[in-house]
Amino acid sequence: MQKEQLERTFAWFRARPGRIAALKCANAVCTGAAYAAFCAEVAVRLARRDGVVLRLVLTCGVSFVLLSLVRALLDRPRPYEVYGLPPLLPKDTRGKSFPSRHVFSICVIGTSLLYLTPWLGVVLLALGAVLAVCRVVSGVHFERDVLVGAALGILSGMIGFSI
Repeated sequence: MQKEQLERTFAWFRARPGRIAALKCANAVCTGAAYAAFCAEVAVRLARRDGVVLRLVLTCGVSFVLLSLVRALLDRPRPYEVYGLPPLLPKDTRGKSFPSRHVFSICVIGTSLLYLTPWLGVVLLALGAVLAVCRVVSGVHFERDVLVGAALGILSGMIGFSI
């Protein structure tokens, strides 16, 4: 989003305080749902003594660490840094915008769960799209950040469950 587009988006959200509250809620619900689904799936698989739990944990965990390292090395600025606009979501991190780790996480978990609990994987991937929009319209990520985060998350899940 260009600065003018982001300013118009921010103005729309600020025109009614409930909109910002809804944005914050959507961001929190999507993020929380991903981690809750991951933990629940791990717990269920452990209770069943299902060996696939190791694959799930390694797929999500190793790819998360690798993405975090790449992101720190690239250290791209965030929209609020580039445009000098305070973000709608509480955030004061400098750099580390590319790729979006939030969107990556929900997508790698969602894709992994497609192999194990398909309906839950579909729900998480849909929430991933909502989360991507939240992160962009709030000014904490550029579109490229969330698109690459989603693509890498999906690819990581597919690779982890294909090998």
